[in-house]
Amino acid sequence: MKKIYVLDTNVLLQDPRAIYMFKDNEIVIPAVALEELDSKKRNMDEIGRNARYVSRLIDQYRTKGKLHDGVPLSNGGILRVELNHKSFVRLQDIFIEVTNDNRILAVALNLQEDENKRPHPRPVVLVSKDALMRVKADALGLQAEDFLSDRVIQYSKSYSGCMELKVSKAIIDQYFALGRLSVSVLKQTSAARGKSFFPHQFLILKDELGSPASALGKISADVTHLELLQYQDEAIWGVKARNVQQRMALELLMRDDIPLVTLTGKAGTGKTLLSIAAGLSKTEDERRYQKLLVARPIVPMGKDIGYLPGEKEEKLKPWMQPIYDNLEYLFHTNKPGDLDRILAGMGSIEVEALTYIRGRSIPEQFIIIDEAQNLTKHEVKTIVTRVGEGSKLVLMGDPEQIDHPYLDEESNGLTYLVEKFKDQPLSGHIRLEKGERSPLAQLAAHVL
Repeated sequence: MKKIYVLDTNVLLQDPRAIYMFKDNEIVIPAVALEELDSKKRNMDEIGRNARYVSRLIDQYRTKGKLHDGVPLSNGGILRVELNHKSFVRLQDIFIEVTNDNRILAVALNLQEDENKRPHPRPVVLVSKDALMRVKADALGLQAEDFLSDRVIQYSKSYSGCMELKVSKAIIDQYFALGRLSVSVLKQTSAARGKSFFPHQFLILKDELGSPASALGKISADVTHLELLQYQDEAIWGVKARNVQQRMALELLMRDDIPLVTLTGKAGTGKTLLSIAAGLSKTEDERRYQKLLVARPIVPMGKDIGYLPGEKEEKLKPWMQPIYDNLEYLFHTNKPGDLDRILAGMGSIEVEALTYIRGRSIPEQFIIIDEAQNLTKHEVKTIVTRVGEGSKLVLMGDPEQIDHPYLDEESNGLTYLVEKFKDQPLSGHIRLEKGERSPLAQLAAHVL
């Protein structure tokens, strides 16, 4: 049976093509949602861009018929802008204040009452990203759903970049003797039967009989064999891997044949420090890249601090302080102003806000994007398409710590990028599990 889906404004702001995600059912956009879109369309951010996109999309369908009567969509559905069911009489005794959310609820409730009078009523479903909106709808007897088509995969089940296999000691010995191991040999083992391997995926081989014998390797770009790591125990700018996953991360960061690297993990696992150390090594020591560019999105945690005085560099300083903290550690500075003088003298390190990256083409640079979990899918696409010839791009973040109001661990751009690129030979990924900042930070990451 076909349904009527009433869309909340936040669904359209999250995915501007949401009207195509409900197959051949009827899509109803309340008039108040258009008012909210109009109030957002001047924003110079992702929300504003989506509001403008939805406005243009609806305007295109306006030329195909009367929107209040319903116009056919390209996927077989019907799009309707609802003007006749905004009466607030049914809700005025329950929700006293006439808010936009309550007006959308009124539309859905009045539509449901009309459908119940028909011989074959269609179910009316309110679709909203707002949990409290869904709770209120449920209290009114309305069917409510979250908008899930933007979900990539649950973070805990997403691609980790590493797999542990229990194999015979003979296979481990063969791997060390030859320096490589055919994937076809691995797939013949019971532990790997039915499993898929991806380019640059790390494998930890352990003896199935329980002996201390073990081995660490990386799947080749063409997924034909397991190979030894090139950067196993080397110190990079004074930074040495403290656990096996950090060794994997350094392998991806230092390999020139892997232009896209994604790192995920809780706070304190070393993502930023390892990336900046690798970037300094590649730009200053090896001269492989002309410049090290470090950027992060301007998304506040908690209440924003408002406008800041000064030039662009002064305004960005508070937002970029985590980057400067790592640079101070790597350069061993202990006096105020030392780092500024070092960076000014080198000239090959640039710390930037992602706000200024649109429109740029960035060739021959080692690019680090911190806090990438606060990026949308569109923003991640914008960044990756900015990468020029001979550049390396590193995106890192913790999908469990998101400050963006319209994203979560399953719909953010970083998780999306990891899943879409896991089978690409130009990309490598590793999820860091163990915190190395301090015992207290490690405990807090797991307990709090």
